[in-house]
Amino acid sequence: MMRLRTALAVLFCVLAAPAYAVQPDEVLSDPALEDRARDISQELRCLVCRNENIDESNAGLARDLRLLVRERLVEGDTNDEVVDFVVDRYGEYVLLRPQTDGANLILWLAGPVLLICALALAVSYQRRHRSARTDESPLDADEAKRLEEILKD
Repeated sequence: MMRLRTALAVLFCVLAAPAYAVQPDEVLSDPALEDRARDISQELRCLVCRNENIDESNAGLARDLRLLVRERLVEGDTNDEVVDFVVDRYGEYVLLRPQTDGANLILWLAGPVLLICALALAVSYQRRHRSARTDESPLDADEAKRLEEILKD
């Protein structure tokens, strides 16, 4: 009996569809527009929940954004126009995948450039210290004798 319950629980967990926060009163009657709204909602960040898209967020602001997206689509905007409208209104932070042009290009390139600089510094540091160690001259006879005396004690 316990195995059957466990098997059913696992089955329900595997077959469970992802739960979206979109309420039934938000869904558009036109399936094509609704699909477009869902696609756009997947790309927009909930400003309250941070790294959650507005399609999955239960926050009030996410609901407002979902309604705004659907309203713009019903008015005849393209997907890009809707995204541009939301970005103009809320800033580029609302995009889950930030743009890679303009001032953002500096941010995208800063990490790899700094990594390359750090690796170059590390290599030059290692070379300097390695060459300093190889420049050491071997011990002369007096120094070797003194070292043996110290090690014996």
